[in-house]
Amino acid sequence: MDLRNGFDIKRYIRTIPDYPKPGIMFRDITTLLANPHGFRACVDELLWPFLEDRVDYVIGIEARGFILGGAVAHELGRGFVPIRKKGKLPWKVIGREYKLEYGVDRVEIHADAIKKGDRILMIDDLIATGGTADAAVSLIQESGGEIVSAAFVVDLPSLGGAAKLRDAGIKVHTLVEFEGD
Repeated sequence: MDLRNGFDIKRYIRTIPDYPKPGIMFRDITTLLANPHGFRACVDELLWPFLEDRVDYVIGIEARGFILGGAVAHELGRGFVPIRKKGKLPWKVIGREYKLEYGVDRVEIHADAIKKGDRILMIDDLIATGGTADAAVSLIQESGGEIVSAAFVVDLPSLGGAAKLRDAGIKVHTLVEFEGD
């Protein structure tokens, strides 16, 4: 898939079979991020649809969502808010447990990070089953934030996460798709 700038993002994403457990095809974007043209193309394509939208904060989901979300927030001239794994934030938090395709985890956000009516662009590297994204959406909404969109580099459509978010009324923007797990 060639994007506006002619850079084929998909070919720079490494697939690692059987990680973190047998049967999982892990889509590793670190090879994409290591390429300066790949990183630039990725950030540009994530933020492009939102240049004209009112966004107050960009939220990145731990861990690769921090890299991408921070870069997108910088380019948009907006603040960045992290959603972290359990126990990583030093202040009062709210949190949600969620199921992964290979386990259970919990994400948290500072209770005072978002105010009622703040418009949020949520960024992560990949959407699979949608568990992490759904938990993050719940935290944003509980905080009073309005989600402008959820944006991901990779969509695994056969696992249904992006469709689940769309069915919940959330606009979803993805750059590339991979079939299968």
